[in-house]
Amino acid sequence: MDDRIITSINIEEDTEIEYSLRPQNLREYIGQSKVKDKLHIFIEAAKKRKEALDHVLLYGPPGLGKTTLANIIAKEMKGSLKITSGPAIERAGDLAAILTGLSDFDVLFIDEIHRLNRNVEEILYPAMEDYALDIVIGKGASAKSIRIDLPKFTLIGATTRVGLLTAPLRDRFGVLCSMEFYEDSELKEIITRSANILDVPIEEDAAYEVARRSRGTPRIANRLLKRVRDYCDVKGNGVINLPTARAALELLDIDSEGFDRIDNRILEAIVDNFNGGPVGLETLAYFIGEELDTIEDVYEPYLLQKGFIIRTPRGRMATDKAYKHMKRPRTRKNEQFTLFDE
Repeated sequence: MDDRIITSINIEEDTEIEYSLRPQNLREYIGQSKVKDKLHIFIEAAKKRKEALDHVLLYGPPGLGKTTLANIIAKEMKGSLKITSGPAIERAGDLAAILTGLSDFDVLFIDEIHRLNRNVEEILYPAMEDYALDIVIGKGASAKSIRIDLPKFTLIGATTRVGLLTAPLRDRFGVLCSMEFYEDSELKEIITRSANILDVPIEEDAAYEVARRSRGTPRIANRLLKRVRDYCDVKGNGVINLPTARAALELLDIDSEGFDRIDNRILEAIVDNFNGGPVGLETLAYFIGEELDTIEDVYEPYLLQKGFIIRTPRGRMATDKAYKHMKRPRTRKNEQFTLFDE
């Protein structure tokens, strides 16, 4: 999966391009209108009261702009941004060092917050509620508990699996924002903006072609733009037009739905090998040679969102759209759309 061009997971080549393309304020941020409107109100209210913004939880598939929003919030609150991740904070002391290094109105961004160590999570509760850090010094009868006051900071947690967050942690976030896949028109606007920043001439219909194959994800859209630009520099005339964009995307094995060979392999397995389903996730993962979590977190969300597969209590099933995409006839044998066990 590491060499998969349409993976929404951040890869090394994204770092150099994403930083220059990131919007610097909410006005420049394209898409996620409900999230933007909500954050704008809460940020302005916090600034008016001269208070720290309440803690924010951003959840949704990877690549939709959670880190970018954290950067914008920090800039809007006139604070600094500290970025870390759940797996990186191994001990309570690691978290204590980070928290005590913050200043008023700073933003602490914890990616993959659902993977926080439970002992670390316990330390985080008073920090979020009371802006204080409770530390136990010593052991046994001589142990002492001391409380360290913390600056008024904002914690922004990001997760792709909000259901794995413990209830006590989730309840301590005052602002919950669900990040949704982008519409093609929004991605087209992002691609046009990115092309202008990168000084890459692109025609409108070409931008839309790249957008509709970007799986509703800005990170993928910008990555595809970069690859199409490379193709245009070698095979084109310097301007990305529709034929050039299509030729580049076909070369990358990305079809009209934005699916690559792995997506099509999943659909092919359900349709051809399991008669349209239902098929259990573990069986499907074993059949295509991928980790169960990888299918559930990376591949499946987009296939579900586009309506090519559905979840049932007995497993995953292919829809009519999947049969049409795979150019397979639907027969009575594979019409198994029973949502519940009989």
